[in-house]
Amino acid sequence: MKVFSNFDLTHYNSYKIKSACKKAYFPESEADIISIYKTEKNTKKIILGGGYNIIFSQSYYHETFIIFGDSYANIHKHGDNRIEAEAGINMKALSEYAYNQGLTGLEIFYDIPSSLGGAIVMNAGASGEEIKDVLISVRYLDLATLRVKEISCQEIEFDYRNSFFQRNINTVILRVLLELKHEKPELIREKMEGIKKARWEKQPKEYPNAGSVFKRPKGYYVGTMIENLGLKGLTIGGAQVSTKHAGFIVNINDASGQNILDLITIIKKKVFQEYGVSLEVEQRII
Repeated sequence: MKVFSNFDLTHYNSYKIKSACKKAYFPESEADIISIYKTEKNTKKIILGGGYNIIFSQSYYHETFIIFGDSYANIHKHGDNRIEAEAGINMKALSEYAYNQGLTGLEIFYDIPSSLGGAIVMNAGASGEEIKDVLISVRYLDLATLRVKEISCQEIEFDYRNSFFQRNINTVILRVLLELKHEKPELIREKMEGIKKARWEKQPKEYPNAGSVFKRPKGYYVGTMIENLGLKGLTIGGAQVSTKHAGFIVNINDASGQNILDLITIIKKKVFQEYGVSLEVEQRII
């Protein structure tokens, strides 16, 4: 396990916000993760996966970061059509692995830079598909007892961009079991590339961002509301409401987390004034 002091987090968040932390651990096993919590009992800890769907609100953190990256990303086929993977694996790598096994069900996550653990916490999804649709169970660490437990998909009680793990913050996802279906590889690849093409056409992939900023309220499209209010292109510091899709905020010039949060505050206020809708931020503010 690698440990760093005064660690630069700039390349560990998709907004590319400049930030750093006092200490960062890169665990390589479940034993490493348990060890961190035993030895750092009195230190506040922050779990970081792929750094997608988050906003760093500070330029420096005195908290200890536990970063689930390539060092905690083992994956293997479990039986005929199941995949078991560690929480740190990138969703793009996971979808590629499924494709190579001739298994379908993860194409929607191709070209999403989230970690598997982060996808489970947020019940990530798009176009009517969600990670819960292919989930069997999750192995996790209960921080209250430092015991490893397992929970089924049904017990997680998923909701739109919500899960048991958001409601129970004293948990750390360790490993995930998924069940997929067999399909012709060429059809899987066709869907993957089609999803990637559609995202690049509609989303501001040319600038650092963390995906959709707000959860979609029933009966409304967030991007349309923001655009109708004339907020498309609104800029504070280096952060801008995307001119390509108003549901995104992008880092166009060395934006700080506060720049992004200030834009969010303005958008929420104006949307409520005009539509009477209280927008809920989808991204995790740290």
